[in-house]
Amino acid sequence: MSTSIAEQRFGHSIERRAQPYWNPYVAGVALGLVLLGGYLLLGRGLGATGAFSALAAWFASVVSPESAAANPVHARYLDHGPPLLDYVPILVLGTLIGGALSAWFAGRVKLGIDSGPDVSRGRRLALAFVGGMLAAIGAKIALGCTSGQALSGAAVLNAGSLVFMAATFAAGYLVAFLIRKEWL
Repeated sequence: MSTSIAEQRFGHSIERRAQPYWNPYVAGVALGLVLLGGYLLLGRGLGATGAFSALAAWFASVVSPESAAANPVHARYLDHGPPLLDYVPILVLGTLIGGALSAWFAGRVKLGIDSGPDVSRGRRLALAFVGGMLAAIGAKIALGCTSGQALSGAAVLNAGSLVFMAATFAAGYLVAFLIRKEWL
């Protein structure tokens, strides 16, 4: 029988049993209510892409205020007050804090890198980095992220968002089929 680090340091276990995941239908309804609240209270849907642009605009304004104000990309984030106090950066920060608290209370916090049996940690991290960069570049080109397109756009029945969702699911199923051996 192995002992955990907590048992070794404190003489007793402080680990918690992981709680079951939420029912996906209940979670979907809860997310829909959060989206509805965003529209009713703030007049905006959910989306995270602008947070990184706001952070870049803020950093540019700290380093060189004149340059940031003259740059049309940064200026649009600086015209409405401090960009870090805008809705989107606060939404992203709240999402990170909420996710961390949810994982903690559900007993699901652990450090580790998940990968398939034939994938090294280095390869897993490299692939995650490349995938994240591709997603970020795609979100910038598309002027929005998947949450903005799929949730907010589909909620108002935007035709482009509905096509995007269909294409995303189709591509996801195709890619999962092609690379499933990496995870089995």
